[in-house]
Amino acid sequence: MSTKGKVIRCRAAILWKPGTPFSIEEIEVAPPKAKEVRIKIVATGLCGTDLKMVNNAHVSPVVLGHEGAGIVESVGEGVSTVKAGDKVITLFLPQCGQCSSCLNPGSNFCIRLKFTCKGKSVYHFANTSTFSEYTVIKEIAIAKIDAVAPLEKVCLISCGFSTGYGAAINTAKVTAGSSCVVFGLGGVGLSVIMGCKAAGAARIIGVDINKEKFEKAKEVGATECFSPLDFEKPVHEVLIEMIGAGADFCFEVIGNPDIVAAALASCHENHGVCVIVGLMTAGVQLSVSGMLFFSGRSLKGSVFGGWKSRDHVPKLVSDFMAKKINLDSLITHTMKFDKINEAAELMKTGKCIRCVLMY
Repeated sequence: MSTKGKVIRCRAAILWKPGTPFSIEEIEVAPPKAKEVRIKIVATGLCGTDLKMVNNAHVSPVVLGHEGAGIVESVGEGVSTVKAGDKVITLFLPQCGQCSSCLNPGSNFCIRLKFTCKGKSVYHFANTSTFSEYTVIKEIAIAKIDAVAPLEKVCLISCGFSTGYGAAINTAKVTAGSSCVVFGLGGVGLSVIMGCKAAGAARIIGVDINKEKFEKAKEVGATECFSPLDFEKPVHEVLIEMIGAGADFCFEVIGNPDIVAAALASCHENHGVCVIVGLMTAGVQLSVSGMLFFSGRSLKGSVFGGWKSRDHVPKLVSDFMAKKINLDSLITHTMKFDKINEAAELMKTGKCIRCVLMY
């Protein structure tokens, strides 16, 4: 029986209040309006950003989730780029193709950015809300992909892989033979390492307090790893001694302002580039010495790895299908969607790089 134009009842993980576990509930998902698409989510990754939002959600109740892949169930009036049955990836960073950012070849931060449960409105998150079996998304926030792509793997291109890999390739523009340091070896940090390796970096150093992540980091391209807890001196001094004059490129992939300062200080004093990839809590201020910039260091931000989402996501999926990139090494757990709270605990304890939840 067709569901087009009708309200769909399905399962979703709702965060009723910040700091509480997810609650699996039946919700009502409205039909898509003009320029909207309703998607049946097949697989969604559990990203560190989602875990940060659990404790820092600005609105609630809310359906979180932004790293998803699924199949178009129905489309609203005026939708022309996808149709029912198409495989798609959700995009927390849309691409309208018309605003000043979309029209600028050097930027990707598009500036144009429906649920109810138990009779209450439930907030949508990051254009996507993939922690729901069905979700309604603007047409500009989805990308049609290869019909044979495995959704349980390419869902990582929706956020984690693209964000890290692109930070190295597009934002930092890592050069062949260079030295790179990656602070934070979660799924995004490992993707940064993969980008550095693809760019031809000669030395890639992973930094994390959890030594259990070192083996995986070396598997994807790190040449060496260490924990700051093993040294009495500041981490930037350790790195400058290791490299000689500081790293050509440093990446902060945690979202900690103190680590940003350390990463910047670890860069080569003349030409070092530090890229902030990790999401910091709203309102957090950076405190760095102005003298660090005097000799030529630079500090940059990166969102979604600098990719123009609708243009580049299908190409990244094609690269995966052609075995040019490897997503399998990032996925350490695959679980049923209703185990979302167990997956969250695995991530918090550092025992999980990326968990893909399946509906």
